[in-house]
Amino acid sequence: MSWKNEIDELAARRAMAEKMGGAEKVARQHGRGKMDARARLAGIVDEGSFREIGKIAGRGTYGPDGELEDLAASNFIFGRANIDGRPVVASADDFTVRGGAADAALHRKFIQCEAMAHEYRLPLIRMIDGTGGGGSVKTLEDMGYTYIPHVPGWHEIIANLDTVPVVALALGPTAGLGAARVVASHYSIMVRGLSQLFAAGPAVAAAIGDTLDREELGGSDVHTRNGVVDDEVASEAEAFAAARRFLSYLPSSIHDRAARTPCSDPVDRREESLLSAVPREPKQVYSMRRIADAVFDKGSFFEMGARWGRAAITAFARLDGYPVAVLASDPSYLGGSWDAKTSEKAERFVKMADQFRLPIVHLVDNPGFMIGGEAERAGTIRYGVQAMNAIYRATVPLASVVVRRAYGIAGSAMSNAERFQYRFAWPSGDWGSLPIEGGVEVAYKSELEAAEDPAAHLEAIRERLNRVRSPFRTAEKYGVEDIIDPRDTRPLLCEFAELAWRVLG
Repeated sequence: MSWKNEIDELAARRAMAEKMGGAEKVARQHGRGKMDARARLAGIVDEGSFREIGKIAGRGTYGPDGELEDLAASNFIFGRANIDGRPVVASADDFTVRGGAADAALHRKFIQCEAMAHEYRLPLIRMIDGTGGGGSVKTLEDMGYTYIPHVPGWHEIIANLDTVPVVALALGPTAGLGAARVVASHYSIMVRGLSQLFAAGPAVAAAIGDTLDREELGGSDVHTRNGVVDDEVASEAEAFAAARRFLSYLPSSIHDRAARTPCSDPVDRREESLLSAVPREPKQVYSMRRIADAVFDKGSFFEMGARWGRAAITAFARLDGYPVAVLASDPSYLGGSWDAKTSEKAERFVKMADQFRLPIVHLVDNPGFMIGGEAERAGTIRYGVQAMNAIYRATVPLASVVVRRAYGIAGSAMSNAERFQYRFAWPSGDWGSLPIEGGVEVAYKSELEAAEDPAAHLEAIRERLNRVRSPFRTAEKYGVEDIIDPRDTRPLLCEFAELAWRVLG
């Protein structure tokens, strides 16, 4: 006696599952320029490492004799895999089965995927390509009743956000629950022209008078500029590469530490370009990204969220192989002033760095919070204070480099002033409660009104103030810890990274 018949049936069921939605549906998926779910899983993880869990789950069709005739596979595929040799949980929606709709999935399978990532402290990858959580309105007639909505397993999603890195790739139209699963992540990606994301799609939006096509309603141009989604790429292959790279900087969970990688970039490398990186003309812009490329390990700078909150640059990088989180000003947008979206972006990033125990390097050129009517209507000060609170609450080591300006409340948000200030300033540093250029007329209003030549008197006042605004005057009073040659920035930050990781273990 043996179990050969059952093993043969198992093989047959597995083969049926691999058909996904059938040849016609798979061909239609490919015809849209989209990879199928199984190809996506193979493409994002290490070759040959994916072990599927629950492969033969689905809906069987049986003949009169009780024999299996066909198996409609679940449209949610997940399993254990490796990325760069490290175990992860990887999942993909199968759009070829009922358009990826959740009512065609098995809810327990979805819940078990999230639970596995949480309980075994594994990074989670969601590849999302599907519609909402409750199926179509027609489903209600088939069921014969309506229901108060709930999302099975959402508590597991929250638990994962608190404990393991979660990456979400929107790889097609994602609405309702699909859209929520994209957003409930630490890093999210859309493919330009292929992905759309909405609370409800164009047909539903048309019912309230918004007649927009998919791209107008929820394309990547919309959501990578409003902060809903972090990044936009040109292809699925680029999305896979970005997801893998993001995970390379993070630990497997909050209970682990991120990995140091071998580094061939000399710690004592001093870039001559840094000596003239900041223009002497205070209103002239420069590239903070070029400074970052010169300071961090070559090729290690990985920016996320570049298209929204653009006055702040958020990125991961390495210093002598140690991973760090980078928050940097971008003087080419709003002069580096933090508006509401920039503040929101900074807050989210700092919280993530602190959660996953990554030291923070802050490259500062911040003239303050954005001012004016639009800034006030956007609630800039509230979002700005929340960003400042996140920086003050962070418990990981933080080093700041004052590249140029640090003014007002936003300037004070560079680091927690109550802790040891691991801080360096370049000779181009310029700081204060508010910029001299904007505050002289107010502070000296009565004196200027009494002057015979107000314009000449104003210039004389500015000349006097410029003599005391030298960063060396601040250093005399230990108002700034160290003024450094910009070329020494990399060696000093590498020293910081080593000390920081001694503390972090």
